[in-house]
Order: sequence, then structure tokens, then C-alpha cells
Amino acid sequence: MALNSVAPSPVVKPLGVYQFLKDALLGTRLDFTSISIDRAILLLALPTVLEMGMESLFGIVDTFFVAHLGADATATVGITEGMLVLIFAVAAGLSMAAGALIARRVGEQDMDGAAEAAVQSIILVLTLSIVVFAVCFGLSSRLLLMMGASPGIMQVGALYTRIMMSASGVILILFLMNAIFRGAGDAAIAMQVLWLANFINIVLDPCLILGLGPFPKLGVTGAAVATTTGRSIGILFQIYMLWKNRGRIAIRRKHLRINFKVMASILRMAGSGAMQFVVATASWAGMVRMIQIFGSAATAGYTVAIRIVFFSILPAWGLGNAAATLVGQNLGAKHPDRAEYSVWRAGFFNMVYLGAVSMLFLLFAPRLVSIFSNDIAVIGFGAGCLRIISACYVLYAYGMVIIQALNGAGDTRSPLAINLLCYWAVQLPLAFFLSRYTALGTNGIYGAAMITQILLALVAIYAFRRGLWKTRTL
Repeated sequence: MALNSVAPSPVVKPLGVYQFLKDALLGTRLDFTSISIDRAILLLALPTVLEMGMESLFGIVDTFFVAHLGADATATVGITEGMLVLIFAVAAGLSMAAGALIARRVGEQDMDGAAEAAVQSIILVLTLSIVVFAVCFGLSSRLLLMMGASPGIMQVGALYTRIMMSASGVILILFLMNAIFRGAGDAAIAMQVLWLANFINIVLDPCLILGLGPFPKLGVTGAAVATTTGRSIGILFQIYMLWKNRGRIAIRRKHLRINFKVMASILRMAGSGAMQFVVATASWAGMVRMIQIFGSAATAGYTVAIRIVFFSILPAWGLGNAAATLVGQNLGAKHPDRAEYSVWRAGFFNMVYLGAVSMLFLLFAPRLVSIFSNDIAVIGFGAGCLRIISACYVLYAYGMVIIQALNGAGDTRSPLAINLLCYWAVQLPLAFFLSRYTALGTNGIYGAAMITQILLALVAIYAFRRGLWKTRTL
């Protein structure tokens, strides 16, 4: 279907910046299936960007304070985060599934169905959290040893790892319930949750790590206590918002029952959603392994560049999440054309944004990398990585949005297939060949990443234009 065949959104009176920011940051009860598409995208995207920024800040704050305790403490945090990757994958999968199902019910104006879906997903994640606690509480030290921890790390960080791994169910619950709010259109509440959790973490981190005032000096263990406490209070706030009907979804006693049919639907989508995260993460680990052959400067440069990339695409992920919510709600409201048009508009906004980021990287890559390192070799490798990878951003902008939109429609299998094809069947073999058997060296690895993103965008656009996602029933 041609884009110009889609009827534009109803014309609305333009609002001032103050009113827009108020609606975006404090929340609004507007119907996203009937207001201006551009306004709906921005109202959903802005709080999601700020939410994701807050989640990134958790790790940054912990690392900042722990770094003052020495190499063993810092290494403990890094190794534990590596083990938490699987938890994040499960959280991502469950979040995709719950968000898609709830967005569909909200679009259908079936608020009881949305509340029921929320309850079933919460029951699933609570059950999983209990299992994770039972396994990790006793095995965390063994897991740390299996990851190659030295005796010094074991002495300093064993308790930190036990707390973080045993309480990782808190991460699952926090992510899942924020996905419930985003799927319902309450992105502002999800943002407020992480603001609260992060504020508590920032306050408690120095107090518990360094032993300020009446607080005990716990060292690296204090970071685990602070992070877990902040996230746990965030969960209490989420429960309050759901129970007190502060958002679009209100959970009542009548919703507190098990529905195995809904659970099965969530699990089917969650499995594919989690595997998407695993495929992408494993591919990234493989790329790092190839880079390591070229020395520590190359590895450091690549690491810095990827961190800059991850931070720069936060707004892009926000636009993708907005598209996912709008697709789910508009399909539920029986507006498939509006759902499609929402994705193309979000993709356009993303193209404009990432196009600007690409120009920034092309012009100022060395200066950006030099913020994190003054080593000339590291700056050279990092700048090369930024310039090559960002060359595909204009096209990749659409791929990012479409992948998330397909997930929002409940079609988590297509993005999984696309990820498997692009990251495992193309990126890893191509990076290996170009870096080992041509004169490109590390540029071959960066080039493989760029080619992969172009391919991902083209395949995603093809899958999206086929329109099969419009017939997906949830």
C-alpha cells in the first residue's frame, strides 16, 4: 500500500511546548488511536527515551563509585553484569509479549482484558523470579568461579554477586511492569518509575559503598544493596499505580486469577522475543572476540565506540517503542492502515535523527572518542568504528523501528528470523573473512557490521510491506 493512500490523522489544534511536555512527562489519558499520529509518536517516545536513559544510569552510577574501590571490585561488577545477560534476555522477551498483548486489548477498549493480561504476565514473572532466587542463592559463588574470577575477586565480590543474581527477579518484575504501562500508553509512568528507582540508587550508592554517616561501609556489596533497594521501591510504586488506577490499567480482585490460555500466548511470544536479545548479544560478543586479536588498543577503541553508539541511539529506541505501542493499539482498534502509517512516520523521524547523528560521527568521531581515552591508538580505532558503522544510519533507522513494530504487533518470530539471518548467518562470517583474509583488518569488522545493518533494514522493510503482521491475532 502506498504511503499517500493512507488518510492523514485528524487535524488538531497545535499545542504549546509547555502542554506537550506536561502531557509527555506527567502522563495523559488521550486516545492514541485517534489523535494526530505525529503527536502520539512524540508523546510516547519522549518518556521512553528518558526511561531508558535512567536504566543506563544504573550501571554508570554503580561503576563510578565502585571504580574507587580497586580493580577487583570493578571486575566483580563487570563479570556479574555478564552473567545477568540471560536475565535481561528473559526480561526483554516477557516485556515484548506483555506489551504487545496489552496494547492490543487497550486498542480494543477491552480494559478488563488488558488488566487480565497484565496479571497473567505478572504471575509468570513472579514464578520465574522465585526459581531464579532458588537457583542463584546457593550457586552464585560457583557461577563466579566458572566465569574465571580470581581469588581476589571472590574475596571482594562474592556477596555482591549473590545479592545481584539472587535478586535478579527484581529486574524481571521491573521491566515487565514497565512494559505493561508502555503497552497501555502510560509511557510517562514507566519513566517515573525509573526516575524514582535511580534517585534512590544514586543516594544510597555512596552511603553504603563508602559508609557515609550512619550507614555501614559495605564496599562493592553496597552497590548491590543500593541497586536492589532502588529497583524494589520502584516496583512498589508500580504496584501502587496499577492498584489505584493512576494509569489506563487498573487491577482489581476479579482479575486475580490464573488464565492458562493467556499465559501460553505470552510465553509463545516471549520465547522468540528473548531469543532476539540472545542472538544480538552473542553476535556482539563474537565481534569483540574477533577484535581482541588486533590488540588491546583495538578492543578498547571498539568498546568506547559501541558505548557511544548505544547512548546515541536511545532516542531511536524510544521512537521504536512508540511505534510498537501504536501498532498494537491501532490493530486492536481495527485501524491497520493507521498502524502502518504510524510506523512509517516513526521511521521518518528516526531517519532525521540518526542522519544527524551520522553526520556528527563522521565529522567529530576522534573528538568524541577522546572524551573517554587520550590514547592515540584507541582514538584511531574508535573513530574508524564510529564513522564506518554510522554510514548506514539513514537506512537502518527504518529497520530499527520496523523490528520493534513487528514485535508490537505480536509477530516476534519474524524479527527473530531476521536477527538470525543478519547477525549469525551474515555478520559473524563476513566479519571473520574481511578481518582475517583481506587487508581491511579491524575495518573489515566494522564494515561487516555496517553491511549487516543495511541488510537488516532491507529485509525488515520487505517483511513489513508484506503486511502479514496485520493479520496476527492475539
